[in-house]
Amino acid sequence: MNALDSSAPPRIASRGAQGSRLSTFFRESWIVFNRQIRMNLRNPIWVIVGIMQPVLYLLLFSPLLEPLIEQLGGNQFNWFVPGMLVQLGIFGAMFAGFSLIGEWREGVIEAERVTPANRTALLFGRLYRDVLQIFVQALILVALGMVTGMRFEPIGIPVGIAITVVIGGACAAASNAFALQVKSEDMMAPVMNMLLMPILLLSGIFLPMDFGPQWLQSLADVIPTKHIVDAVRSAFEGDLSFGALAPGVAWSAVIFVLAVWWGTHVFKKENA
Repeated sequence: MNALDSSAPPRIASRGAQGSRLSTFFRESWIVFNRQIRMNLRNPIWVIVGIMQPVLYLLLFSPLLEPLIEQLGGNQFNWFVPGMLVQLGIFGAMFAGFSLIGEWREGVIEAERVTPANRTALLFGRLYRDVLQIFVQALILVALGMVTGMRFEPIGIPVGIAITVVIGGACAAASNAFALQVKSEDMMAPVMNMLLMPILLLSGIFLPMDFGPQWLQSLADVIPTKHIVDAVRSAFEGDLSFGALAPGVAWSAVIFVLAVWWGTHVFKKENA
């Protein structure tokens, strides 16, 4: 009994310390998040542009797809809206690092370095902002898709949006990590364009890969984002089976973990 009594306080203290560290982490990341949100509200142009781009694609480009998608036996909005969601998550988040370069240039990152804040919290506070922005934009896009004639299964919409938010958070973390490494918009912009264009074309976001040559379809099969797009489309159609969702969900989770690890490593390295 005495042995049990003597061992209890260290375990309780350890749990208390872990809870305190977790509470401190969320408090510090929330402070960063609040600052980022205030910055966005003062200059909302990027939010507006991020919302308008997929909306314009939906209104202007999707009607051109109607004959093609009808050949596949589907609805162009059911096919196009999920693709636009993934594009929103990837493209919108991949440019998040540009604002971080501006903060570094203005000395904000250096000011955060001298604080005792958890370095991972500095990253996650920014990810909260990026994920919230993607989520709001996704809701707007889905609502517009419903108005324009998208047929959907209600149970699949939260699943599709959740996958989009995860891949968006991953891209935001990778963008922030890359931005802190290069510290130059002139270097970051061409690299982003070089990476994003093949992803856009090979993921089947705009045009069905079924109409491409076999070698192009085989190449697209090795692109993780194609499986993510397919998973979101399956979710919107109500197909929540393991075979339909597993590849896209798995790739989203793997990319998210790797991107957060990279972002955390770079933030810690920058502040070492």
